[in-house]
Amino acid sequence: MIKKLSETHFVLCIENEGCEDLETRKFYRILPDEEAAKEGYLRVIDESQEDYLYPESYFIFLELPYKVQDALVATG
Repeated sequence: MIKKLSETHFVLCIENEGCEDLETRKFYRILPDEEAAKEGYLRVIDESQEDYLYPESYFIFLELPYKVQDALVATG
């Protein structure tokens, strides 16, 4: 799991039950948080543009080309 966080900077939301600041089928940037990962959570920059912990099961990890990552960061 920790290896995924260091290699993957974006996830796709597939569930948002009880999380009004997440939209399904949307890409989100994640921040490394080893302690949260041990508990099954990801630190996600959500719709409020703040980072919060959300269940890892709500997301799919993505490996995106650097150009795509740069474009997503620029628009976020």
